Amino acid sequence: MATSLKIDDALKERVRLLATSRRRSAHWIMREAIAQYVEREEARERFRQEALASWVAYQETGRHLTGDEVRSWLKTWGTEAETEMPACHE
Repeated sequence: MATSLKIDDALKERVRLLATSRRRSAHWIMREAIAQYVEREEARERFRQEALASWVAYQETGRHLTGDEVRSWLKTWGTEAETEMPACHE
């Protein structure tokens, strides 16, 4: 799929300079930038959807952990005293 992209002269020059310093084509730089942007935004959307699902589950069940409970549990990670995740409660 061929797609054209219009960018201003200042950005075009920045891409050209970066491409030269990286020994890549301007096309490669722009494709890489777009791919990274799309991956980052997809990850952000997955996180948002997970947060919304968690909120719905909390509203339906009331089950949760407090911030203090989570922090205490996380402090054990990577230690000999590492514990399992505490049980959620209402």
